[in-house]
This record gives sequence, C-alpha cells and structure tokens, in this order.
Amino acid sequence: MTQPDSIALSDRLTIRRALVGLWQVADIEKDGDIIDPEVGADHLAAYADAGFDSFDMADHYGTAEIITGALLNRGVKATVGTKWCPVPGPMTAEVVRAGVQERLDRLGVDRVDLLQFHWWSFEHPAWLDALHEMAKLREEGLIGEIGLTNFDAAHLHLALADGIPIVSNQVPCSLLDRRATGPLSEVCAAWGVKLLCYGTLQGGFLSERWLGKPEPAEITDWSKMKYKRFIDHAGGWDAYQTVLQAAVDVAAKHGVSIANVATRWVLENDAVAGVIIGARLGEARHTDDNLKLFRFALDEEDHARLNAAFAVTTPLPGDCGDEYRKPPFLTASGDLSHHLDTMPLAVTVEDVPGRPGEKRVLSGSEWEDIAGYCRAHRIGDRVFVSGTTATAGLSHAVAPKDAGAQTTFILDKISAALTALGASMEDVVRTRVYLSDADDVLAVSKAHGRIFADIKPANTLFQIGQLIGDYKVEIEAEAILR
Repeated sequence: MTQPDSIALSDRLTIRRALVGLWQVADIEKDGDIIDPEVGADHLAAYADAGFDSFDMADHYGTAEIITGALLNRGVKATVGTKWCPVPGPMTAEVVRAGVQERLDRLGVDRVDLLQFHWWSFEHPAWLDALHEMAKLREEGLIGEIGLTNFDAAHLHLALADGIPIVSNQVPCSLLDRRATGPLSEVCAAWGVKLLCYGTLQGGFLSERWLGKPEPAEITDWSKMKYKRFIDHAGGWDAYQTVLQAAVDVAAKHGVSIANVATRWVLENDAVAGVIIGARLGEARHTDDNLKLFRFALDEEDHARLNAAFAVTTPLPGDCGDEYRKPPFLTASGDLSHHLDTMPLAVTVEDVPGRPGEKRVLSGSEWEDIAGYCRAHRIGDRVFVSGTTATAGLSHAVAPKDAGAQTTFILDKISAALTALGASMEDVVRTRVYLSDADDVLAVSKAHGRIFADIKPANTLFQIGQLIGDYKVEIEAEAILR
C-alpha cells in the first residue's frame, strides 16, 4: 500500500509530507461540546494506521493537544508538532518555560517533537527573547526542534542571523496564495529551512464543489470566511473560477481530484517539506484520496496550464503572515478581534513635564537615563525618533554580523515608537541611516526599501568610522502626522 512520503527536517526529526492538521477541533468544540479524548484518539489512530502519523496542532486548537496525548499514551508512534502563540509581552525565562511546559503537560510527554512559535506583532521585540529561551529548552531536551509559524522572509532571516536553530516555518500557500514561493523560499534555500504549508485548499474552496457555482452571498463557516477574503484580494470570484477550471483540467488528465492537484502544486515547490491537511474528527478521513498525492507529479504542460490561470489573478499583498499584522487583515473577522483583546505596546508613553501637549516614548533602556534622551518625542503633529540600534533585551546586539537583519529589527523598533505616539511608518518623511561598513549598503537599503518602497521619505545614508559595540547600522526618523 502507498504510504505518504517522508522528509527529514533535521538529523533528529523526520515527518510525513502530508501532516494531519487538527485546527478544526476548535471549530467542532466552539459550542462547548468537548470531544472525548479517547474517542478523538480513536480517530487519530485511524489516520496513523493509514500512514498519516504526523500531527499538527496548537495551544488554541481546542483540546487537540489533549486528544493527541491520549493517542500517545496508547504507545502509538507518531510525530507531533504543536504551536505556542503567546500574547505579546515580556518573554522571560519563566514565561517561556511555563508556555512550553503547558504543551508538554497537555500532550503528556517529556519532549515535544516540533514546537512552532507564532508572534502577533514584530513591533514588540520580545519575540526574539522568546526564541532564545526556546533554544535553551531545546538544549535541555524539552523541545526536539524549533519551528516558526507565519513569519515573513525578513523576520525568518533575522531569527536565523541571530543564531536561532530553526528547521521550519509554517505558512499559508495555495494556487491562490503564492506569497511563500517568493522571498520566503529564497531565505529557506539560503539557510536550509523548510516550509510547512496550510490553507492549500483555501478552506475547501479549491474543490469540485465550487466549480462553476455563483459567488456566495453569505458565509458562516469561519474557515471559509477567512479564505473568501483571500479570493477577493486575489482578483475576485471570476479569477478564482479560472484557477479552479485549470485545476479541473489537470486533475482530469491524471485521474485525481482538484484537491490533489492543488496540494501537489504546493508540495512540488522546493522549499516545501509538507502540507497540513485538515481533519474533522468523526467525519470522512479522505486518507485514500490524500494518498494519491504521492502517486503522480505535475509535468511542464500542467504547470503551463496553471501558470496561465495565475496570470489572471492578482498577487496577494505583502508576505506570509502579513494578514495577521497589517491591513487588509485577511482573517475571518477582518481584524484580530477573535485572536486578541488588545495589542500591548512595547514601550512606555508619558507626558513631557512642563511642556503641555507634548509626549515622549521610553523603551526602558538604561541609557535613556544615563545619557538623558527618549526613544521618540512628539510635538504637535511632528514625531522625532532617536538614533536606533538593534538591541534586544537590555544589551543584546541582534545579528552582530548581519546589517540587513539589524535594519529589520531597528525599523520594527521605530515603528513601535511611532505607533505609541499615534503615528505610523506611512507618516515618516525623513530617515537617516548610519553605517560602519560600506559593503553593507545593499543589504541595509533592501531592508529599508521593504518598508519604505512606496512611502519614499527623504533619506540620507552615511558611512561613519565605527558604531559602538556590535552594531553595524543605526537609524533615526522623523514623521509628520497627516
């Protein structure tokens, strides 16, 4: 019998290329009816018996971790990846250990095979602190390997350049959402990281069920609400139907389903290690159909047919994960209201003593008191941001050998200061960049351009003798609120 293909993410972690995703457990349980763990384990055992013995879940997927723990308690051999998605805030050693230990307790294991980390806003720099603490727990043996979830190319690069041992990044990818095949795949190729892809069927929209059907006037299913937004931004219903028809043509040629073609296309991207296939426990498993993924391959004619359909679509904006971090929020609700109550600030805002109406931002650095300065100062509609370096925690110089990565971290800190004062990067009218090495001009300029390509503030770039410590770049900014 055909088995799902396997792939090594590292010398100590091998997974199936089709992983069973348990996000729908949360949907099944949303009305308060909790799945009995042993019954849920029965369903997972059936997947494992069919060769689908790699499972993917998260801290917020209902009781998915508990159900999987019941399966493991039976002695069933399975590979488990789960996610930790904390609310942004200080990521001390105690906070991170507690988050990891909760995953272990719910799974009933001493070590989780793959722990994937998600962070809601890169403006809050503690995500890097969390990953360094996770790396320590990996060395301690509580974590097998570290993965990321919904990280874009720039921040995956930054984490790797700062020494985090990352093996994977879980992101959306499909015939309609091809963002992962761009810069993110380039970073993966350069660093030997692999992608795990979800959303390959766009919540079920990439199936025979929707071929030739009119655009739905109302959608109540949360998954389809989310992916209908993807369809809207990818060119709308007609463009989507064009892609669907192309997939039908390819599917007919190979005697497989649209779902097989859509998933196979994702799998054949070089950076992709595996795809996450959703499971509604207690309903049809589709294991026989999913095994067909490993019985055929797309040829040049197939890719040409699909590429022609892609040409009538509109590329989704930004990079992977942007749907959770900036407008347009391509989530079920169109914002983050069903994920977070509020987005905590990474800095402190205070009134300026003796200067009514003026405000300033303090980041907590000891140098703000020693040298007598603030991170940013707002006077009327103008905001002035101090020279900013890539410092994590109190004194850790981020990615000391990578000026491009440092620039990414710096711009996040500048953005956080602006947000705290009611401004944004779109309001920036001037930046000044200071480099210690002229060889870093291109890397720094690309990182600057990732944010400012459309905004295009006035800019000056200096090469100076040397920056203090392990810093290769420093940036200051000015903004005018509109």
